[in-house]
Amino acid sequence: MNIEKNISLADKNWFGTGGVARFFSQPRDDQEFEQAISFAKENNLPIFVLGHGANILVSDNGFDGLVIAPKLEQVSIDYSKGLVTAGAGVGMPHLIKTCLDKNLIGLEEFSGIPGTVGGSMYINIHYFEFLLSNFLSSARIIDAQSGQIMRVDPAWFCFGYNTSTLQAGKFYLVDATFKLSPVNSLEAAFARGRSIEMMRHRAARYPVARTCGSFFRNFHVDEIPFLINDKKIQFIAYYLDKIGVKGALRVGNAIVSHQHANMIVTLEGATSNDVVALVREMQRRVFEQFGLVPEPECRLIGFDQYPLLKHDLMGRAQV
Repeated sequence: MNIEKNISLADKNWFGTGGVARFFSQPRDDQEFEQAISFAKENNLPIFVLGHGANILVSDNGFDGLVIAPKLEQVSIDYSKGLVTAGAGVGMPHLIKTCLDKNLIGLEEFSGIPGTVGGSMYINIHYFEFLLSNFLSSARIIDAQSGQIMRVDPAWFCFGYNTSTLQAGKFYLVDATFKLSPVNSLEAAFARGRSIEMMRHRAARYPVARTCGSFFRNFHVDEIPFLINDKKIQFIAYYLDKIGVKGALRVGNAIVSHQHANMIVTLEGATSNDVVALVREMQRRVFEQFGLVPEPECRLIGFDQYPLLKHDLMGRAQV
């Protein structure tokens, strides 16, 4: 297995920013994944597992540890049982197309959402009422300490909205098996048409490059101490629209998208510090007007200290 040194991460994430990985590995099978974890353990290195980089912001200082970018790209299908097993490195768009080609439907509900199977399981991707966890049959994971690989059922993941057990960083996904619906060619063609329409719809509504998608998560009900029109509004986009940042607020070469107020787009020459400064200004404006501090859905990688605003125990915004 090849362990590389000082590898740029800027070309491996959608923002196109960030520094270098001290060490970098692309395991292609179970054994190489185990070896990569052993290398990190022997050298006392933190690990970050990288997919397609669609939901991360990498520090301009890079990542002082081992970045593992799994090339586990095998897909196997048992049509009679409706089971599809995909490695952690398989891109979701590729997996969806493969399933439709084999007359298996279900995963097309996530058409147009970038990322790998590993990253999608990590965050439990969702679109309207569908969650990826709805389709999971079983999975294999690898222990971050021992390198042991084990099979687990869906309950192990403790899935929620944007959450899973994987986020604790103690285990990483090796592969996942999904239970889909075998259909005839006409039904598969109908599902393919829906898939194409969803991708067209998303491309019209959202930026499709140099962004992490939704930067902030929605608020939880218990975080909102007031009512608007007799209800608590959880959607972060509502508050961002109210402060007027959409397509207007810019710091350096990072700008709030003109298509969606919760999506940040980087321009050529942008740095992660530009994104951080822009996000902090968005947070400050929401806090000044509503007393709420938006929290990121985007993962922050390699920062020595938390770079954004957060609530203190007194409900104030602090660095």
